[in-house]
Amino acid sequence: MRIGPVELKGRIVLAPMAGVTDYAFREVCRRCGAALTTTEMVSARALTYGDQKSRELLFQSEEETPAAVQIFGHEPDVMAEAARMAIEYSGAAILDINMGCPVGKIVKGGDGSALMKTPELAAQIVEAVAKAVKVPVTVKFRKGWDNGSVNAVSFARLCEEAGASAITVHGRTRAQLYAGRADWDVIREVKQAVSIPVTANGDVFSGEDAAHILRYTGCDLVMIGRGCFGDPWLFARANAAVNGEPEPILPPLSERLDTAVRQMERLAERRGERYACMEARHQIPWYLHGVPYSGIYRQQLVHVESLADIRRIVAGAKRDLK
Repeated sequence: MRIGPVELKGRIVLAPMAGVTDYAFREVCRRCGAALTTTEMVSARALTYGDQKSRELLFQSEEETPAAVQIFGHEPDVMAEAARMAIEYSGAAILDINMGCPVGKIVKGGDGSALMKTPELAAQIVEAVAKAVKVPVTVKFRKGWDNGSVNAVSFARLCEEAGASAITVHGRTRAQLYAGRADWDVIREVKQAVSIPVTANGDVFSGEDAAHILRYTGCDLVMIGRGCFGDPWLFARANAAVNGEPEPILPPLSERLDTAVRQMERLAERRGERYACMEARHQIPWYLHGVPYSGIYRQQLVHVESLADIRRIVAGAKRDLK
């Protein structure tokens, strides 16, 4: 599978998710079989203003080859400059444009999925960014703004004409946020309407979901988002299902928790212990989701102040929740 000249060794990719897909989690997902990982979305305007926190989000480790960076904004010239900076800082192989984020503070500024209401402007952004960088440019967007303005097919064609090398379609409108079921029919219609690679996104929570969405839509790739929270091994199961192989079983709880601890240790190495603990408060409890009697440990984890706290609580969980 290729996106422009970039070869991917697989068809299952990780969705960029703010507050989730930091470099440490992306490393875990790559080891579990994700063919492509993408940074959290980065504000184009903040990047051009020299914001250090935004630049830090672009960091990618050697384990993430090939990888993508994602930026958001609504001003073509600013997006073009930010794209150049993002590729220079990260060395990423792909530049992704976020036109699908439904969060209020993003769309209020005319960014993210708000661009689906201004498709001509969106096309200008894609064209400006594609001319600004030498790597493939991809675009992630939704079914439409709401059920009264479903325009994913025409939007996809505009992106292709403007220079996008590939697109990703989330099968929900902005109005839905993440509620209801994703519309795989509209994703299939997009795939039939364009000649560039299309990635299907929405409601992939199992290996069979991944195989099914590829069969149903005819898409080239499938993107996993919320389904991998606390379960990066979903990528291995999805790869097996897509390849018609037996799905590997979930590792024992002790191994899963060791992975979670190592993820936070890796994050601390670059971002510091305090930052790692803030991330651990919401990420490690995901690894305990569905584990009987784990509530007390999930409650303890949301108050951790140090890596020592994390190790102590996880050790107790491994001992008591076998």
